[in-house]
Amino acid sequence: MASMKLPDSAPSPTQDSERLSRALQGRGVDENVIVWILGHRNSFQRKEIKETYQQLYKESIIYRLHSKLSGVLKKAMVLWMNEAPERDAILAHKALKRKWKKVNHLQALVEIACASSPHHLMAVRRAYCSLYECSLEEDIVSNVSTSLQKLLVSLVSSYRHDRGFVELNIAKSDAAKLHEAIEKKQLDNDDVVWILATRNFFQLKATFGCYKQRYKVAIDQAINSSGNGDSSIMLRTVILCIDFPEKHFAEVIRASTVGQWNTDKDSLTRAIVTRAEVDMKKIKGEYFKMSNTNLDDVVTRVVSGVYRDFLMALIGGKF
Repeated sequence: MASMKLPDSAPSPTQDSERLSRALQGRGVDENVIVWILGHRNSFQRKEIKETYQQLYKESIIYRLHSKLSGVLKKAMVLWMNEAPERDAILAHKALKRKWKKVNHLQALVEIACASSPHHLMAVRRAYCSLYECSLEEDIVSNVSTSLQKLLVSLVSSYRHDRGFVELNIAKSDAAKLHEAIEKKQLDNDDVVWILATRNFFQLKATFGCYKQRYKVAIDQAINSSGNGDSSIMLRTVILCIDFPEKHFAEVIRASTVGQWNTDKDSLTRAIVTRAEVDMKKIKGEYFKMSNTNLDDVVTRVVSGVYRDFLMALIGGKF
């Protein structure tokens, strides 16, 4: 459920391209016009704008935005204007090449593998190879601690059947294996990784349901109770991205907006840009449930300027 508000009658791609060209000319960039246009266009409309702009001006609008904008607005706008597979490849690469990586930065890889379709993951892997002349798996092995490598490589390299068929006996058996591993605090054992990386999402949701029914606790809560190490944090992220993605992204946004002076703008941007056309309405609802605060009010409070206006446009807020 997308949150953006699109115009009832959008201008043609040529009209949008011409206005954007004027806004991007000279020393003074009209950021407000750029946000007003691109913040109210869906992926199909943005693709048409990119193609039309290239035809009219023999230049990539993404390159133009990158060269004329600055700061967090530039980062957010460039991500927004890339196709979804390229966008996620860029996010994955940034997370892996970050000098001081924490486990929350690597959540982007889990989101790509577990909060989208198997077809999208394949497209991201192709885009990653094209952009960086290296496979996503190779870069994980080169840049991630050994304790997380097995899980992350398995998640991004697997291809799940995108089908709704569920085998209840397998779900019960898998739930028992997961429970044993959690009880023994063996969160990186082969059974756990194999189950989470290979079962289709419908099968895994049934497994998580069996877990709660049999052991009287949600599996993500059980993992929380087993410890606070990187493996437990990452495993809980996997569970939520598969079973309850709107809750995961609401948590990412909440963690990134703990205060005006220490806002994690990279995580805030990632969550909003990647989910604006997917399930942002659900995320806003979940955010309100966990914080008793409207997401619109939080964004208004913790960020400012045209960057704030852009995020507000993507979440369907007033600015």
